Amino acid sequence: MRTHYPQIKSYTTKDGSTIRELMHPDTHSNNNQSFAQAIVPVGIQTELHVHKKSEEIYHVTQGEGLMSLGETQFQVTVGDTISIPSNTPHQISNTGKNDLVFFCTCSPAYSHEDTVII
Repeated sequence: MRTHYPQIKSYTTKDGSTIRELMHPDTHSNNNQSFAQAIVPVGIQTELHVHKKSEEIYHVTQGEGLMSLGETQFQVTVGDTISIPSNTPHQISNTGKNDLVFFCTCSPAYSHEDTVII
């Protein structure tokens, strides 16, 4: 299975980020995980939330921000990769002058039903 970026429509997730599901079991041939590009505009932060089942990995490809992960906060920038265990409160804020862009993997795959806003 191959996807083509311009043909993938973006949508807003429950936490408020805009994503493109580059691979997701609901629409592609993979089974157990999702792979997406997320965009957080300048001055915006996602809602503090947890995923009950999914663990996530973020990899920052553009911009800079502030990551809240459990009780910890730290700056993120291009090239940083963050592991987010399931049931861990997290939020990312764009603190830069350009869109904050990162790739996000979820296993099991992302779903609105698995996302709980805190």
